[in-house]
Amino acid sequence: MPTYGFSLYVRSDVKDVPSLKSKVVGLMTKGASTDHGLTALLRQDNLRSGQDVKVLYLGGVREGLAALDRGIVSATTISAPTTLMARRMGYRELVNFMNLNIPYIQLGIVAHKGLLRQQPERIKAFLRGYVAAIKVVNEDSGVSKRALAKYLATSDGAILEEAYQAYRGVYPKIPYTTEDQVRSILAVADHPKAAAADPREFFDNRFIKELEESGFIKELYGQR
Repeated sequence: MPTYGFSLYVRSDVKDVPSLKSKVVGLMTKGASTDHGLTALLRQDNLRSGQDVKVLYLGGVREGLAALDRGIVSATTISAPTTLMARRMGYRELVNFMNLNIPYIQLGIVAHKGLLRQQPERIKAFLRGYVAAIKVVNEDSGVSKRALAKYLATSDGAILEEAYQAYRGVYPKIPYTTEDQVRSILAVADHPKAAAADPREFFDNRFIKELEESGFIKELYGQR
């Protein structure tokens, strides 16, 4: 997933990002994507997370919504389909991070280097299934919603629609990792070696490149 996949929901006293100054924002955990996302967002208005804007780490999306409702925080990061619940409770989306188009790796696939060396065909087989699944996610709402119903453990049509529409089209057909995505992570990470790290050391596109060059993806999408 090539960008941040959540929104910032706020209480009525928060009108815009600058008005978050001196207020408390609820996030998941330190160093998580929500932590990085808030840092990146605030920097656009010359604000510093943890200094100009206070941060409270709450552990989960539902915990964040509960803290918002109790007035413990003025804003919190929420992902779909909990976004629907937040609106039902009367809270407003201030920022949809996906619309900011900030390069990032919200979700990625990680493998041990030894596995890549020893079982390349297994990696390629996995990627064929993964790329085919992206097509289903983007194009087949019926199959996607049945999967969501299973793993979200709900049959609520509105919740399933919220979850499906939030991420449909976000996953790229050819899921390359880019230097800009990794560089964006390093720019907001607080690890002492992050600033000097080379983004190219963190990803390997050779298997997905080989899959593309084989014609598999074009054939999958009915292209010639």
